Amino acid sequence: MKCFDVYFCMKYFLFITLLFSVSVFSQKLTPIADAWAGNSVNAVVFRKNSVVTHGKTQFAAFYNQQGKLVLAKRMLNSEEWEISETQCRGNIRDAHNTISIMADGNGFLHVSWDHHGHRLNYARSVEPLSLQLTDKMPMTGSYESNVTYPEFFRMPDGNLIFMCRDGQSGRGNLVLNSYNTQTQKWSQLHANLIDGEKKQNAYWQAYVDRKGVIHLSWVWRATWDVSTNHSMCYARSTDGGLSWEKSNGEKYPMPINAANAEYALRIPQRSELINQTSMTTDCAGNPFIATYWRDADSEIPQYRIIYNINGEWKTNNAGFRTTAFSLSGGGTKSIPVSRPQILVKGKGANAKVTLIFRDSERDSKVSKATCSNLQKNLWEISDLTDFSVNAWEPSYDTELWRNKGKLHLFVQKVTQVDGEGVAASQPEKCYILNVK
Repeated sequence: MKCFDVYFCMKYFLFITLLFSVSVFSQKLTPIADAWAGNSVNAVVFRKNSVVTHGKTQFAAFYNQQGKLVLAKRMLNSEEWEISETQCRGNIRDAHNTISIMADGNGFLHVSWDHHGHRLNYARSVEPLSLQLTDKMPMTGSYESNVTYPEFFRMPDGNLIFMCRDGQSGRGNLVLNSYNTQTQKWSQLHANLIDGEKKQNAYWQAYVDRKGVIHLSWVWRATWDVSTNHSMCYARSTDGGLSWEKSNGEKYPMPINAANAEYALRIPQRSELINQTSMTTDCAGNPFIATYWRDADSEIPQYRIIYNINGEWKTNNAGFRTTAFSLSGGGTKSIPVSRPQILVKGKGANAKVTLIFRDSERDSKVSKATCSNLQKNLWEISDLTDFSVNAWEPSYDTELWRNKGKLHLFVQKVTQVDGEGVAASQPEKCYILNVK
C-alpha cells in the first residue's frame, strides 16, 4: 500500500511539474526571419513601433545582417509572413538607429529609420498595406537635419503624430509633427515642445489613450552622461498636440521648460534613473509611468510605477530585484535589466498593472510581473520564454493591444557591448510572442 502511495505521489508530482512548465511556457512564438543581432538596434524599448496591426494585417520591421531595412506582413493568426528587403539601409553598428513604423487610418505604412543626429529618413508605402516604399521624402522640411529617436503614434481618427529629438544629448529639443490622412500632408505643431534651454534635454515616453489624449512624460538629462538623468515630469494634450496642460488642467506656456514643468516626482541625479521607458493610462485616462532607479540608501535599482490618481501623484516600488548595478557614461549601455513596458487594465489604485521586462536575475528570459493592487504591492512574476534573450528590451503591437486587448511582443535574442560596442554575433531569428 505504501509503495502504491509513493508511486501515485511520484506520478502526481510529475504531472503537476509538467502542467506548471506548460503553463509558464505555453506562449505562442511565431518566427518571422533572421535579423541582425550584433547589438540591440532591433530590440530597444523605444521603438514606436517594431510591430503594428491595421485591420487584419500585422506589419513588422527590422534590419538584416547586411543593414538593409526589412518589412514583413501577415494576416493575423497566420504563421506565413511576406518578407520584403527594401531599398533602405541603416548604420546597424549604432543601436540608436532604430526603425519605427505605423499604419495610418487609410492603411498606408509610415517608416522612419537610421537616426543618431542625422538628416530625417522617412518614407511611406506606395499604397495601402503595401511593403513597397516611396523614395525618401521630407515631412515638413523644418528641423529635419539633426534627428534622433523618431516615434509614430496613431490617433483615434487615423491621423498620426510624429515625435523626434532635434539636437544632441543634453542639448536637444522635442519636435512634434501631425499627419492628416485626408490631405496626406504633415504639419509641424511644435519645433520646440520641450525646451532644454541648451542646459539639458528631455528623454521622453508618450502614449495616446482611447479618447485621443496624448500623454507625455520625461526625465531631464544634464549632459551626455546617463548618470545625470533626474526627475520625472508630465504633460498632456487634449487637442491632438496643439496645446498642452498639466494633470490639473492648468495650461502650459510654450515651450515647456524646467521652470514651468509639472514634476510628478523629483529624483536626484546619480540615482541610476534610466531614460526612455514606457507609459500608459488606465481606463479612466489616469497616467501610469514605468521606469527604474535606486533609493539613496540602496545600491539596487528597482522597477517603479509613477501614477496619478484623483489629482495626486503616487509612487510604487515593485521591490523584487536583489542585484546592484550602476549607470554612467555614454552610448548604448550593457545593462543587466531591460527598460520595462507597462500595461494597465482597470482603473485607479485597483487597476491591474503588468510590467514586461528582462533581468539577468531570471536568466535574461522574457518575463512579466503583475500587481492587481498597487496599495498592497503584491507582485506575481513569471517567465514567458524558456530561453534567454540576452540584451533584448520589450516592444509590442500597441494598436492590437489597444483595439483587441491582445499582446504581441517583438522578440529577438541580441547582444549589446557596453558603450556602443558591436559583438561578432550570427543573425538571430526574430519572433512575435503572443502572450495569452
